Amino acid sequence: MGFISKVVFWTKSVIAVTILSSCAIYGVLASIACIIIGKKHLTQWTTARCFYNAMSILMGIKVKLINGERLNDLPAIFISNHQSEMDILMLGRTFPPGCTVTAKKQLKWVPFLGWFMSLSGTLFLDRSNREKAIKVLNDSLATLKKEKRAIWIFPEGTRSYSTKLEMKDFKKGAFHLAQQGKIQIVPVVVSNTSSIYHPRSRVFNRGTITVKVLEPINTDNLKKEDVPELCEKVFKMMNEELKKNVGYSEPIVDTVLPADVIAYNASKSLSQDGQEQETQPLEAAAHDVEETADDHESIHSAESDATNPEPTERTSLLKA
Repeated sequence: MGFISKVVFWTKSVIAVTILSSCAIYGVLASIACIIIGKKHLTQWTTARCFYNAMSILMGIKVKLINGERLNDLPAIFISNHQSEMDILMLGRTFPPGCTVTAKKQLKWVPFLGWFMSLSGTLFLDRSNREKAIKVLNDSLATLKKEKRAIWIFPEGTRSYSTKLEMKDFKKGAFHLAQQGKIQIVPVVVSNTSSIYHPRSRVFNRGTITVKVLEPINTDNLKKEDVPELCEKVFKMMNEELKKNVGYSEPIVDTVLPADVIAYNASKSLSQDGQEQETQPLEAAAHDVEETADDHESIHSAESDATNPEPTERTSLLKA
């Protein structure tokens, strides 16, 4: 990695942290204002949009949303893959009004960001105490259904920082919550963002993140004993969608790319070249067949003309 790339990475990192901090301060003020006017449920949505717009304009990172209309069908439990700090940007674009997130309880004490999350109704989970975490989620069910709200959960639990097209195994909490509340689950697959941001590889590029919202899963008839099977089924479905269709985010390279992304692009390029080489002989053969057919038609036409003269020629021959 060159010196210039390192400078670009750290410069962009400082700018991104500054934007996040500024939006957190805005979030605190927005939370207070929304609480006063009785619109607390809009706090996270307005702050998320603020962050996305700032990052999109200043950092050149955009989100391409597919099937976005499915995000407006509430109440719902949204689940998506958890990768890196880019998840905040992704939420900034996809977050519907009235939606909230879960977060580890340690974030509660982070200046400005933690204050904003506390004021806006974030569900803080104690990962060291499963019973407390479950109670927090269960207590949110009544509000979720009554007021047609949503909750966004990352079933992997922690950020993967993966450079491969894969997800970590899902935890079952979101699925148990959906089963108990009879609330639909909406899977959301996010393209692998390591091609745009990956701190371990010092990657920080511009580009486009693809977010695809899959069909909602009805849980009206879901039984408790069916939860593990559903969890595994959704995990496989989302993994397959990531590998086959969504893939990596599209980067505009300012720094570098992870080795796995370079290898994937090279493999994809070779595959496309191979397909073109296979197509060329077929096209040539088809062209030869067409030429042969044209030649045969010309010969047949010539023979026809020779054996069947035009009427005027026949008349002159008869007269002769």
